[in-house]
Parts: sequence; C-alpha cells; structure tokens
Amino acid sequence: MRRTASPFSLIALGLGTFLLVLAPLLAWYVEPRAAVNPIDIDTTAVYTGKGSYFDTGQVRTVTDRRITITQVVRGDVEDSERSGRAVWDVTTTVDTDKTLPAADPHDALEFFLNRWVTDRSTNKPVHCCKENPYFEGDAYLKFPFDLRKHSYQWWDNSLGSTVTLHYAGTKKVQGYRGYRFTGAVAPAKVGTRVVPGSIVGLPKRSQVQAEEWYSNHGIELIADRSTGRVLYAQVGPRRTLRAPGSKKDAVVLLDSRKIGFTTRTQKEQVSLAKKESGRLRMVGQTLPVGAGVAGFVLAAAGAVFVVRGRKRPETDATSRPLLTM
Repeated sequence: MRRTASPFSLIALGLGTFLLVLAPLLAWYVEPRAAVNPIDIDTTAVYTGKGSYFDTGQVRTVTDRRITITQVVRGDVEDSERSGRAVWDVTTTVDTDKTLPAADPHDALEFFLNRWVTDRSTNKPVHCCKENPYFEGDAYLKFPFDLRKHSYQWWDNSLGSTVTLHYAGTKKVQGYRGYRFTGAVAPAKVGTRVVPGSIVGLPKRSQVQAEEWYSNHGIELIADRSTGRVLYAQVGPRRTLRAPGSKKDAVVLLDSRKIGFTTRTQKEQVSLAKKESGRLRMVGQTLPVGAGVAGFVLAAAGAVFVVRGRKRPETDATSRPLLTM
C-alpha cells in the first residue's frame, strides 16, 4: 500500500499555519496601529455646576448661580491627513443663564479657541499645524491609550501649564468602570487685565493693570483604561483679580467648587468608550486568541492526516490478470 495526502489534510494544515501566523500579527502589529487618536472627531462635552461670577451689568460678584461650560472638539481632517497628526480645533465657553443659549460664543463669560495637535499613537503634543497655544504634558482632552496606575501630567489651559494628576483607584461612571485621577492647583498669577481702579480697591485711580490669579479647588477625571477617553470630568475653577503687588484677592471673577459632566455627556462618553475599547479588545485579544486556538487545532489535525495519508492499493505486475485468448 502507498500513502498520499488528501486535499482536506493539506487545506487544514495550510489554513492552520496561516491562522497561527495571523494571531501574533493581530496582537503585535495590527492592534497598536488601531489604537490611534481619530482625525474626524466631532464631540461636545457639557459641564454644569453652581458658583459665583462677576456680573458686569451689576458690577459686582453674584453668588449661587448656575455655570455651564461647553467644550466642542472637531478634527481638521485635511490638516491631519497632510501632517500625519491628530489636529483638533477646540472651542470652550463658560456661560451663565444670561448668556445661554448664545448666538455668539464671544458673548460668554469666558471664551477660548484652541488648536490641539498630537501624535496619534502616543497622544503627546506635536508642535506644528498652527498649534495654539503651546501645549505640553501627557494629556489634555484625553489620556494616552492603555492607561497605567501612575500619575500623569495634565495640561490646564487656564493655568497655561501642566498639573500632576495622581492615580486614585477606580470608579464607575454610568455603570462603567474607569481609572480615577485627581489633583488641585494652588493660586498662581496667570496674567494682567486693565480694569477700573475701584474694582480692585483703588478708587482714586481710573485704571490699573490688575493681576489675574487662577487656582482650582480640585480636578477629578475618570478615564477608560483602554482608550484613555475621559468618561467623567469635574473641576473647581477660581479666577480673581488683585491690585498690583497685593497678596489678597480684591474681586472674584469666577469661583465654583464643583462643575462636572452632565448625565447626558457621561452617557455619551461611556457609549463611545465601550465601542472603541471593544474594537481594540477584538483586534488585540479576541481575534488573536481565537485565531491561535483555531490555527493550532487545524494545523495539528492537518499534520496528522498528512502523516497517515490515504491508503490506496498498489498495482503489482504479479496481480494483473492474464490475458486469455
């Protein structure tokens, strides 16, 4: 008897070998390239809370009023594709009930227009593409992919510098668990502003170059471990004016101990995190494991069938029938 490999055994062996090669490629090559900041992002995050602010109409600080922060992030696809970076335009407005809804964001209590440029894989700032202002640190709008249980340098746009956020365990947001990071900002001078002297306790001077000071009672950010997406954000900003050289606040421009994501924003962020982390888990874990197991089984089965072969009777000259006349 002679042995020949069946087509099925060869197909099983070839497919199994292919899957065994594919498994590590998915985990070590494809998955890292799937974990990149998007270039077509278009999201809106809304924070609300109570606090105090300087009412220009009443020329005094009013207290216990609702404050709303709206942050809109849109990707500049054309610049992103040309530069190979994630180029995001960010509009942030701080509003009171008087300025909502606002036809013009410049009517808001505070208004910021920034351009954030990052390396799509590491989330590190990249200084190009008309970046505004000059950013540093590990994170701003989001954390890096594959979060670790250690401190990160978070860029505080109001401070104009980074803030160290410390890992503070895990916490659920709308039933979805994320990594929690906390920090605070001590009072710091961030600029000057020309105002009437009477506002900062100098009534005899028509105008003064008042000092603008900023601090933050507390920052709490909860992020998805896999994608770095912020599921919940809470801040406690305080902005004040001081007379030149003074060590005491003369007037409060904005002060709140707790302004955080609305329930709607939390749900939207959690939904996006589930989808994004699910895709990364599929490419980095589920598919590689499945391909590896299936590949091993098929390759093993194919090898066994090839070795055994298929038995066929050999044609021997002695067994041939004799021709009869």
